[in-house]
Amino acid sequence: MKYNIITLFIITLACVTPNMAQNVESTKNLPEFSWDTMPLYMHLRKATTFTKEELKFIAKHPLITFEKTTGSRTYGSTEKGTIKAAQAVKKLNPNAKILYYKNVVINWPSYKEDEDFLNKHPKGILVDEQGEKALMPNKKTGFFDLSQEKVRDYWLDHVTKMTNNPAIDGLFMDANIKVLAPVFFNSRVGIEKQKAIETGYLSMMEELNHRLGNDNLLIANILRVRPEFKDVGREYLKFFSGSYIEGFEHQSFGMSYEDYLAKGIEAVQKSAREGKIIAMSMGIGEASKNAEEGIDDVRNKININNDLTKRIDYILAIFLVCAEKYSYIYPHDGYGIEKSAVWLKTFP
Repeated sequence: MKYNIITLFIITLACVTPNMAQNVESTKNLPEFSWDTMPLYMHLRKATTFTKEELKFIAKHPLITFEKTTGSRTYGSTEKGTIKAAQAVKKLNPNAKILYYKNVVINWPSYKEDEDFLNKHPKGILVDEQGEKALMPNKKTGFFDLSQEKVRDYWLDHVTKMTNNPAIDGLFMDANIKVLAPVFFNSRVGIEKQKAIETGYLSMMEELNHRLGNDNLLIANILRVRPEFKDVGREYLKFFSGSYIEGFEHQSFGMSYEDYLAKGIEAVQKSAREGKIIAMSMGIGEASKNAEEGIDDVRNKININNDLTKRIDYILAIFLVCAEKYSYIYPHDGYGIEKSAVWLKTFP
């Protein structure tokens, strides 16, 4: 049986102590934060340009990630689309902190600079032991070979260029766990190559932190309860300003729903109290059958006329159990706003 609201509230009272979070005020570029209302995060994509109404809604959020494909159909690339969207939001709210989405290893389409790099360096794409292109579960999308120095240099130069734009305040990094959990690449390219990819990734993150860490928000999809991690991903937080949270609320690795959730809550609590930014994504509708378990990117359509109060209260209670200053939540029904039933809507 899942925890109910009262149980979570009791846990919250037991866990919260004053002045627990470390002082992070010296860190540059932090998002605005207030307990006056629920602190909200925004994570979205739209391949065409945003309307004035949409920009006004987005600009209300203190921390925003424009996902892959943003503006790519209108402006020809995710790079240009993200900059255009960020500039428009900044005009409405100069204090909003905007993150540029860049996957650490997956070669998602719509990035013009990625395409140009691979045209010049076709061997920068990851291949399996038979020399065939390694692929995502969709059987189409490939990966960058992070074991190669020129690939890492390109990635670092690319994100440095993007974050140097005045409208961009930092970087959102995805698929870190795919690199660090050996099972994903072991099955595609073998154990030796997986280790080389992981080693390359760690050196890339070290250099990233050296280049951008003082002036940019670096948020990674990194905290996750997994048996391969020594400390639920917290061992890698030294590279980052904080963690995005997904895959938080399901049973896995032989654990019950309650045990898996409790371990996740503990990981987020510890990290938030150490002053790390938390950007928590919690789905309102059921996860799509085609989606990876527990991942909130794609969700089944919900009926906005249904009473969503119980579910929203529950996920907000989970968040408040974990939250400290600079913790934010995004309750949603998928990141593609064209299909969202709750886009442009707020909850009491």
